[in-house]
Amino acid sequence: MLRMIFALMVAVPAGAAPLDDLFAGRTPASSEVAGMAMVAADRAGVLRAEGLGRAVIDPGDVQRERPMLASTPVRVASVSKLVVAIAVMRLVEAGKLDLDGDVSRWLGARLRNPGFPAVPVTLRQLLSHTSGIVDGPGYAFPLEASLMGSMTPQHWSPQAPGQRFEYANLNYGIIGTAMEGATGKRFDRLMTELVLRPLGIDGGYNWSGASDAAVVAAGVLYRTGKDESDRHPDGPWVAQIDDLRGGRPACPVRSEAGCDIAAYVPGRNGTIFSPRGGLRISALGLAKLGRMLLRGGEVDGVRLLSRASVKAMMTPVWRDGGRATDDDYHGQMLCYGPGLHCLSGRAGASDQPVPGAAWWGHFGEAYGLLSGLWIDRGKGRVMAYVVTGTRDDPMKGARTSAVSGIEEQLLLELAATPARR
Repeated sequence: MLRMIFALMVAVPAGAAPLDDLFAGRTPASSEVAGMAMVAADRAGVLRAEGLGRAVIDPGDVQRERPMLASTPVRVASVSKLVVAIAVMRLVEAGKLDLDGDVSRWLGARLRNPGFPAVPVTLRQLLSHTSGIVDGPGYAFPLEASLMGSMTPQHWSPQAPGQRFEYANLNYGIIGTAMEGATGKRFDRLMTELVLRPLGIDGGYNWSGASDAAVVAAGVLYRTGKDESDRHPDGPWVAQIDDLRGGRPACPVRSEAGCDIAAYVPGRNGTIFSPRGGLRISALGLAKLGRMLLRGGEVDGVRLLSRASVKAMMTPVWRDGGRATDDDYHGQMLCYGPGLHCLSGRAGASDQPVPGAAWWGHFGEAYGLLSGLWIDRGKGRVMAYVVTGTRDDPMKGARTSAVSGIEEQLLLELAATPARR
Protein backbone atom coordinates (compact mmCIF):
# COMPACT_ATOMS: atom_id res chain seq x y z
CA MET A 1 0.00 0.00 0.00
CA LEU A 2 1.40 3.30 -1.08
CA ARG A 3 0.70 6.37 0.99
CA MET A 4 2.06 9.90 1.14
CA ILE A 5 1.05 11.89 4.22
CA PHE A 6 2.11 15.46 4.84
CA ALA A 7 -0.03 16.45 7.83
CA LEU A 8 -2.47 15.28 10.44
CA MET A 9 -4.63 12.20 9.96
CA VAL A 10 -8.22 12.30 11.14
CA ALA A 11 -10.66 9.79 12.49
CA VAL A 12 -12.84 8.01 9.94
CA PRO A 13 -16.46 9.20 10.10
CA ALA A 14 -18.80 6.81 11.84
CA GLY A 15 -20.19 4.14 9.53
CA ALA A 16 -17.58 4.69 6.79
CA ALA A 17 -14.79 2.29 5.88
CA PRO A 18 -11.28 3.80 5.98
CA LEU A 19 -10.18 5.22 2.65
CA ASP A 20 -7.10 3.01 2.91
CA ASP A 21 -9.37 -0.02 2.44
CA LEU A 22 -9.79 0.98 -1.20
CA PHE A 23 -6.11 0.10 -1.68
CA ALA A 24 -5.16 -2.29 1.17
CA GLY A 25 -4.08 -5.76 0.08
CA ARG A 26 -4.48 -4.91 -3.61
CA THR A 27 -2.10 -4.30 -6.47
CA PRO A 28 -2.44 -0.99 -8.36
CA ALA A 29 -4.11 -2.93 -11.18
CA SER A 30 -6.80 -4.33 -8.87
CA SER A 31 -7.36 -1.41 -6.47
CA GLU A 32 -10.88 -0.05 -6.00
CA VAL A 33 -9.65 3.42 -6.96
CA ALA A 34 -6.89 4.28 -9.43
CA GLY A 35 -5.52 7.26 -7.51
CA MET A 36 -6.72 9.79 -4.98
CA ALA A 37 -5.41 13.07 -3.60
CA MET A 38 -6.99 15.24 -0.92
CA VAL A 39 -6.16 18.49 0.85
CA ALA A 40 -7.72 20.27 3.81
CA ALA A 41 -6.66 23.84 4.50
CA ASP A 42 -7.63 26.91 6.49
CA ARG A 43 -6.89 30.60 6.12
CA ALA A 44 -3.31 30.14 7.34
CA GLY A 45 -2.31 27.23 5.12
CA VAL A 46 -2.53 23.50 4.50
CA LEU A 47 -3.73 21.30 7.38
CA ARG A 48 -3.55 18.00 5.57
CA ALA A 49 -2.27 16.86 2.15
CA GLU A 50 -2.33 13.25 1.15
CA GLY A 51 -2.05 10.98 -1.87
CA LEU A 52 -3.10 7.35 -2.26
CA GLY A 53 -2.71 4.93 -5.13
CA ARG A 54 -1.06 5.57 -8.46
CA ALA A 55 -0.92 8.54 -10.83
CA VAL A 56 -0.01 6.09 -13.62
CA ILE A 57 -0.97 2.40 -13.72
CA ASP A 58 0.79 0.12 -16.20
CA PRO A 59 1.04 -3.59 -15.29
CA GLY A 60 2.99 -4.15 -18.51
CA ASP A 61 5.68 -1.64 -17.55
CA VAL A 62 5.77 -1.05 -13.82
CA GLN A 63 8.72 1.32 -14.25
CA ARG A 64 6.20 3.82 -15.64
CA GLU A 65 4.05 3.68 -12.54
CA ARG A 66 4.20 6.65 -10.18
CA PRO A 67 2.55 7.40 -6.84
CA MET A 68 -0.42 9.73 -6.71
CA LEU A 69 0.51 12.84 -4.72
CA ALA A 70 -1.31 15.94 -3.56
CA SER A 71 0.99 17.77 -6.00
CA THR A 72 0.07 15.61 -9.03
CA PRO A 73 -1.62 17.72 -11.76
CA VAL A 74 -4.75 16.20 -13.29
CA ARG A 75 -7.63 17.33 -15.48
CA VAL A 76 -10.18 18.46 -12.88
CA ALA A 77 -13.22 18.66 -15.18
CA SER A 78 -15.93 21.16 -14.17
CA VAL A 79 -14.01 22.61 -11.23
CA SER A 80 -12.42 24.49 -14.14
CA LYS A 81 -15.56 26.64 -14.31
CA LEU A 82 -14.93 28.08 -10.86
CA VAL A 83 -11.45 29.17 -11.97
CA VAL A 84 -12.88 30.79 -15.12
CA ALA A 85 -15.19 32.81 -12.88
CA ILE A 86 -12.17 34.12 -10.96
CA ALA A 87 -10.61 35.34 -14.21
CA VAL A 88 -13.90 36.92 -15.31
CA MET A 89 -14.07 38.89 -12.07
CA ARG A 90 -10.52 40.13 -12.62
CA LEU A 91 -11.58 41.42 -16.04
CA VAL A 92 -14.70 42.99 -14.51
CA GLU A 93 -12.50 44.80 -11.98
CA ALA A 94 -10.30 46.00 -14.85
CA GLY A 95 -13.33 47.39 -16.68
CA LYS A 96 -12.98 45.04 -19.65
CA LEU A 97 -16.15 43.03 -18.89
CA ASP A 98 -19.32 43.64 -16.94
CA LEU A 99 -21.65 41.04 -15.47
CA ASP A 100 -25.00 42.50 -16.48
CA GLY A 101 -24.49 44.02 -19.94
CA ASP A 102 -25.30 42.32 -23.22
CA VAL A 103 -22.53 39.77 -23.79
CA SER A 104 -22.96 40.18 -27.55
CA ARG A 105 -20.66 43.22 -27.54
CA TRP A 106 -17.66 40.91 -27.00
CA LEU A 107 -18.76 38.12 -29.37
CA GLY A 108 -18.86 40.02 -32.66
CA ALA A 109 -22.51 39.07 -33.24
CA ARG A 110 -25.85 39.17 -31.41
CA LEU A 111 -26.37 36.26 -29.02
CA ARG A 112 -30.13 35.82 -28.77
CA ASN A 113 -32.62 33.11 -27.96
CA PRO A 114 -34.68 32.93 -31.20
CA GLY A 115 -37.86 32.90 -29.12
CA PHE A 116 -36.88 36.08 -27.26
CA PRO A 117 -34.93 38.23 -29.72
CA ALA A 118 -35.28 41.38 -27.63
CA VAL A 119 -33.85 39.86 -24.43
CA PRO A 120 -30.05 40.13 -24.04
CA VAL A 121 -27.91 37.43 -22.46
CA THR A 122 -25.52 38.51 -19.72
CA LEU A 123 -22.29 37.15 -18.25
CA ARG A 124 -23.97 36.72 -14.87
CA GLN A 125 -26.56 34.47 -16.52
CA LEU A 126 -23.92 32.48 -18.39
CA LEU A 127 -21.81 32.05 -15.24
CA SER A 128 -24.83 30.82 -13.27
CA HIS A 129 -26.38 28.60 -15.99
CA THR A 130 -29.50 30.75 -16.14
CA SER A 131 -28.90 32.04 -19.69
CA GLY A 132 -31.32 29.63 -21.38
CA ILE A 133 -28.41 27.93 -23.15
CA VAL A 134 -28.53 24.12 -23.31
CA ASP A 135 -25.83 21.76 -24.55
CA GLY A 136 -28.19 20.15 -27.04
CA PRO A 137 -26.33 19.43 -30.30
CA GLY A 138 -22.91 19.96 -28.70
CA TYR A 139 -20.79 22.34 -26.65
CA ALA A 140 -17.26 21.89 -28.07
CA PHE A 141 -16.61 23.06 -31.61
CA PRO A 142 -13.43 22.37 -33.60
CA LEU A 143 -10.61 24.80 -34.22
CA GLU A 144 -11.85 25.49 -37.73
CA ALA A 145 -15.36 26.52 -36.60
CA SER A 146 -16.65 29.78 -35.13
CA LEU A 147 -18.70 29.81 -31.96
CA MET A 148 -21.46 32.03 -33.29
CA GLY A 149 -21.64 30.09 -36.55
CA SER A 150 -22.05 26.85 -34.60
CA MET A 151 -24.99 28.00 -32.48
CA THR A 152 -28.36 26.50 -33.47
CA PRO A 153 -31.97 26.97 -32.31
CA GLN A 154 -31.58 23.67 -30.44
CA HIS A 155 -29.00 25.32 -28.17
CA TRP A 156 -31.79 27.33 -26.49
CA SER A 157 -34.45 26.44 -23.95
CA PRO A 158 -38.09 27.51 -24.40
CA GLN A 159 -37.74 29.99 -21.52
CA ALA A 160 -36.30 33.49 -21.73
CA PRO A 161 -32.79 34.23 -20.42
CA GLY A 162 -32.86 34.50 -16.65
CA GLN A 163 -36.00 32.38 -16.28
CA ARG A 164 -34.58 28.86 -16.01
CA PHE A 165 -31.62 26.98 -14.51
CA GLU A 166 -29.98 24.23 -16.53
CA TYR A 167 -26.34 23.30 -16.12
CA ALA A 168 -24.73 23.59 -19.58
CA ASN A 169 -21.07 23.41 -20.57
CA LEU A 170 -21.65 25.67 -23.57
CA ASN A 171 -22.19 28.63 -21.24
CA TYR A 172 -18.49 28.55 -20.45
CA GLY A 173 -17.41 28.23 -24.07
CA ILE A 174 -19.33 31.45 -24.69
CA ILE A 175 -17.72 33.06 -21.63
CA GLY A 176 -14.25 32.06 -22.84
CA THR A 177 -14.97 33.54 -26.25
CA ALA A 178 -16.22 36.78 -24.67
CA MET A 179 -13.04 37.00 -22.58
CA GLU A 180 -11.02 36.73 -25.77
CA GLY A 181 -13.16 39.33 -27.53
CA ALA A 182 -12.74 41.77 -24.66
CA THR A 183 -8.96 41.41 -24.46
CA GLY A 184 -7.73 40.20 -27.85
CA LYS A 185 -5.90 37.36 -26.10
CA ARG A 186 -6.34 33.58 -26.27
CA PHE A 187 -8.38 32.10 -23.45
CA ASP A 188 -5.71 29.62 -22.31
CA ARG A 189 -3.10 32.36 -22.07
CA LEU A 190 -5.52 34.65 -20.25
CA MET A 191 -6.11 32.00 -17.59
CA THR A 192 -2.37 31.70 -16.98
CA GLU A 193 -1.93 35.47 -16.90
CA LEU A 194 -4.94 36.30 -14.73
CA VAL A 195 -5.05 33.43 -12.24
CA LEU A 196 -2.42 30.72 -12.31
CA ARG A 197 0.86 32.65 -12.70
CA PRO A 198 0.08 35.32 -10.07
CA LEU A 199 -0.56 32.58 -7.51
CA GLY A 200 2.44 30.49 -8.52
CA ILE A 201 0.25 27.54 -9.57
CA ASP A 202 1.89 25.24 -12.12
CA GLY A 203 -1.00 24.20 -14.35
CA GLY A 204 -3.04 25.31 -17.32
CA TYR A 205 -5.98 24.75 -19.60
CA ASN A 206 -5.18 21.88 -21.98
CA TRP A 207 -1.65 22.01 -20.45
CA SER A 208 -1.08 25.51 -21.87
CA GLY A 209 1.19 27.42 -19.49
CA ALA A 210 2.08 24.35 -17.44
CA SER A 211 5.78 23.59 -17.03
CA ASP A 212 7.50 20.60 -18.61
CA ALA A 213 7.86 19.19 -15.09
CA ALA A 214 4.08 19.35 -14.62
CA VAL A 215 3.54 17.51 -17.91
CA VAL A 216 5.97 14.78 -16.82
CA ALA A 217 4.15 14.49 -13.47
CA ALA A 218 0.66 14.30 -15.03
CA GLY A 219 -1.91 12.01 -13.49
CA VAL A 220 -3.83 9.80 -15.90
CA LEU A 221 -7.63 9.45 -15.72
CA TYR A 222 -9.00 5.90 -15.83
CA ARG A 223 -12.15 3.85 -16.28
CA THR A 224 -12.58 0.09 -16.23
CA GLY A 225 -13.77 0.16 -19.83
CA LYS A 226 -13.24 2.09 -23.04
CA ASP A 227 -15.71 4.87 -22.13
CA GLU A 228 -18.65 5.78 -19.86
CA SER A 229 -20.92 3.30 -21.66
CA ASP A 230 -18.51 0.37 -21.25
CA ARG A 231 -17.99 -0.12 -17.51
CA HIS A 232 -16.58 -3.42 -16.20
CA PRO A 233 -16.13 -3.24 -12.41
CA ASP A 234 -13.72 -6.20 -12.41
CA GLY A 235 -11.90 -5.20 -15.58
CA PRO A 236 -8.46 -3.63 -16.05
CA TRP A 237 -7.88 0.08 -15.77
CA VAL A 238 -8.13 1.75 -19.18
CA ALA A 239 -6.47 5.15 -19.66
CA GLN A 240 -9.00 7.76 -20.82
CA ILE A 241 -7.00 10.98 -21.07
CA ASP A 242 -3.56 12.46 -20.29
CA ASP A 243 -1.49 9.30 -20.64
CA LEU A 244 1.18 11.68 -21.92
CA ARG A 245 4.31 9.56 -21.38
CA GLY A 246 6.24 12.72 -20.58
CA GLY A 247 5.31 14.74 -23.68
CA ARG A 248 2.71 17.35 -24.46
CA PRO A 249 -0.25 16.47 -26.70
CA ALA A 250 0.54 16.85 -30.40
CA CYS A 251 -2.54 19.07 -30.74
CA PRO A 252 -3.91 20.64 -27.53
CA VAL A 253 -7.30 21.43 -29.05
CA ARG A 254 -9.92 19.64 -31.12
CA SER A 255 -9.20 20.06 -34.81
CA GLU A 256 -10.63 18.45 -37.93
CA ALA A 257 -8.08 19.74 -40.45
CA GLY A 258 -4.59 19.73 -38.98
CA CYS A 259 -3.73 21.88 -35.99
CA ASP A 260 -2.75 25.38 -37.05
CA ILE A 261 -3.44 26.90 -33.66
CA ALA A 262 -1.02 29.73 -34.38
CA ALA A 263 -3.52 31.04 -36.92
CA TYR A 264 -6.37 31.12 -34.42
CA VAL A 265 -7.95 34.55 -33.96
CA PRO A 266 -9.00 35.22 -30.34
CA GLY A 267 -12.72 35.78 -30.00
CA ARG A 268 -13.67 33.28 -32.69
CA ASN A 269 -14.22 30.05 -30.72
CA GLY A 270 -13.08 29.82 -27.11
CA THR A 271 -14.61 26.36 -26.72
CA ILE A 272 -11.43 24.84 -28.17
CA PHE A 273 -9.52 25.59 -24.96
CA SER A 274 -12.10 23.77 -22.81
CA PRO A 275 -13.12 26.52 -20.35
CA ARG A 276 -15.78 24.05 -19.14
CA GLY A 277 -13.36 21.40 -17.90
CA GLY A 278 -9.84 21.51 -19.34
CA LEU A 279 -7.86 22.82 -16.35
CA ARG A 280 -4.89 20.69 -15.29
CA ILE A 281 -4.02 21.41 -11.68
CA SER A 282 -3.12 19.57 -8.47
CA ALA A 283 -5.21 19.20 -5.33
CA LEU A 284 -2.73 21.55 -3.63
CA GLY A 285 -3.27 24.10 -6.40
CA LEU A 286 -7.03 23.85 -5.99
CA ALA A 287 -6.68 24.34 -2.25
CA LYS A 288 -4.66 27.53 -2.82
CA LEU A 289 -7.46 28.91 -4.99
CA GLY A 290 -9.94 27.96 -2.28
CA ARG A 291 -7.87 29.72 0.38
CA MET A 292 -7.78 32.85 -1.80
CA LEU A 293 -11.59 32.88 -1.93
CA LEU A 294 -11.90 32.05 1.77
CA ARG A 295 -9.60 34.99 2.61
CA GLY A 296 -11.62 37.47 0.53
CA GLY A 297 -9.44 37.54 -2.58
CA GLU A 298 -5.92 37.44 -1.10
CA VAL A 299 -3.59 34.54 -0.34
CA ASP A 300 0.05 34.28 0.70
CA GLY A 301 0.66 37.98 0.13
CA VAL A 302 -0.99 38.15 -3.31
CA ARG A 303 -4.30 39.96 -3.77
CA LEU A 304 -6.07 38.54 -6.80
CA LEU A 305 -9.61 39.86 -6.27
CA SER A 306 -11.31 42.54 -4.23
CA ARG A 307 -13.51 41.49 -1.35
CA ALA A 308 -16.47 42.89 -3.26
CA SER A 309 -15.75 40.56 -6.19
CA VAL A 310 -15.55 37.53 -3.91
CA LYS A 311 -18.81 38.57 -2.27
CA ALA A 312 -20.44 38.81 -5.71
CA MET A 313 -19.18 35.34 -6.62
CA MET A 314 -20.65 33.96 -3.39
CA THR A 315 -24.08 35.49 -3.86
CA PRO A 316 -26.74 33.07 -5.19
CA VAL A 317 -28.24 33.87 -8.57
CA TRP A 318 -30.53 30.83 -8.57
CA ARG A 319 -32.01 28.65 -5.84
CA ASP A 320 -34.21 25.62 -6.34
CA GLY A 321 -37.73 26.86 -5.84
CA GLY A 322 -39.56 23.85 -7.17
CA ARG A 323 -40.13 25.23 -10.66
CA ALA A 324 -40.85 22.41 -13.08
CA THR A 325 -38.75 24.06 -15.78
CA ASP A 326 -35.52 24.02 -13.74
CA ASP A 327 -33.07 21.12 -13.91
CA ASP A 328 -31.34 20.33 -10.60
CA TYR A 329 -28.73 17.95 -12.09
CA HIS A 330 -30.05 14.80 -10.43
CA GLY A 331 -30.50 16.63 -7.13
CA GLN A 332 -26.89 17.75 -6.81
CA MET A 333 -27.52 21.40 -7.70
CA LEU A 334 -29.98 23.38 -5.62
CA CYS A 335 -28.13 26.70 -5.52
CA TYR A 336 -25.76 28.42 -7.96
CA GLY A 337 -23.98 31.76 -8.10
CA PRO A 338 -21.95 33.51 -10.82
CA GLY A 339 -19.43 30.71 -11.35
CA LEU A 340 -19.68 28.87 -8.05
CA HIS A 341 -22.02 26.08 -7.04
CA CYS A 342 -23.49 26.62 -3.56
CA LEU A 343 -24.65 23.78 -1.32
CA SER A 344 -27.95 24.65 0.29
CA GLY A 345 -27.23 23.64 3.89
CA ARG A 346 -30.84 22.51 4.26
CA ALA A 347 -31.44 19.51 6.51
CA GLY A 348 -32.40 16.49 4.44
CA ALA A 349 -31.72 18.20 1.11
CA SER A 350 -30.24 16.06 -1.68
CA ASP A 351 -27.11 18.24 -2.02
CA GLN A 352 -25.77 17.53 1.48
CA PRO A 353 -22.71 15.21 1.51
CA VAL A 354 -22.03 16.57 5.00
CA PRO A 355 -24.97 17.63 7.22
CA GLY A 356 -25.41 21.39 7.18
CA ALA A 357 -22.98 21.94 4.27
CA ALA A 358 -23.71 25.51 3.19
CA TRP A 359 -20.53 25.54 1.13
CA TRP A 360 -19.33 27.27 -2.03
CA GLY A 361 -17.29 25.52 -4.71
CA HIS A 362 -17.73 23.01 -7.49
CA PHE A 363 -17.81 19.31 -8.35
CA GLY A 364 -16.12 17.78 -11.40
CA GLU A 365 -16.80 14.50 -13.21
CA ALA A 366 -15.40 13.32 -16.57
CA TYR A 367 -13.27 10.55 -18.06
CA GLY A 368 -13.58 8.53 -14.84
CA LEU A 369 -12.47 11.42 -12.63
CA LEU A 370 -14.33 12.80 -9.61
CA SER A 371 -13.09 16.10 -8.19
CA GLY A 372 -14.15 18.91 -5.94
CA LEU A 373 -13.15 22.20 -4.35
CA TRP A 374 -15.29 23.44 -1.47
CA ILE A 375 -15.08 26.45 0.83
CA ASP A 376 -16.77 26.27 4.22
CA ARG A 377 -16.87 29.93 5.26
CA GLY A 378 -18.53 29.17 8.56
CA LYS A 379 -15.67 26.97 9.79
CA GLY A 380 -12.94 28.70 7.81
CA ARG A 381 -12.05 25.54 5.92
CA VAL A 382 -11.13 24.56 2.35
CA MET A 383 -11.47 20.99 1.01
CA ALA A 384 -10.02 19.83 -2.32
CA TYR A 385 -9.81 16.34 -3.80
CA VAL A 386 -9.33 14.38 -7.00
CA VAL A 387 -10.17 10.73 -7.67
CA THR A 388 -8.64 9.57 -10.96
CA GLY A 389 -10.82 6.50 -11.47
CA THR A 390 -13.17 4.27 -9.49
CA ARG A 391 -14.52 0.78 -10.06
CA ASP A 392 -17.83 1.81 -8.57
CA ASP A 393 -20.31 3.70 -10.73
CA PRO A 394 -19.16 7.35 -10.31
CA MET A 395 -22.73 8.58 -10.63
CA LYS A 396 -24.11 6.21 -8.00
CA GLY A 397 -25.63 8.13 -5.13
CA ALA A 398 -24.17 8.11 -1.64
CA ARG A 399 -25.82 7.04 1.59
CA THR A 400 -27.41 10.39 2.37
CA SER A 401 -27.05 12.67 -0.67
CA ALA A 402 -27.04 12.82 -4.47
CA VAL A 403 -23.24 13.02 -4.41
CA SER A 404 -21.29 9.86 -5.27
CA GLY A 405 -20.47 7.53 -2.37
CA ILE A 406 -16.72 8.01 -2.48
CA GLU A 407 -17.06 11.81 -2.63
CA GLU A 408 -19.38 11.81 0.34
CA GLN A 409 -16.82 9.76 2.29
CA LEU A 410 -13.96 12.04 1.24
CA LEU A 411 -15.84 15.19 2.22
CA LEU A 412 -16.94 13.75 5.56
CA GLU A 413 -13.31 12.97 6.35
CA LEU A 414 -11.89 16.25 5.10
CA ALA A 415 -14.54 18.26 6.96
CA ALA A 416 -13.51 16.46 10.16
CA THR A 417 -9.84 17.50 9.88
CA PRO A 418 -8.78 18.97 13.24
CA ALA A 419 -8.29 22.71 13.43
CA ARG A 420 -4.85 24.26 13.68
CA ARG A 421 -3.48 24.40 17.22
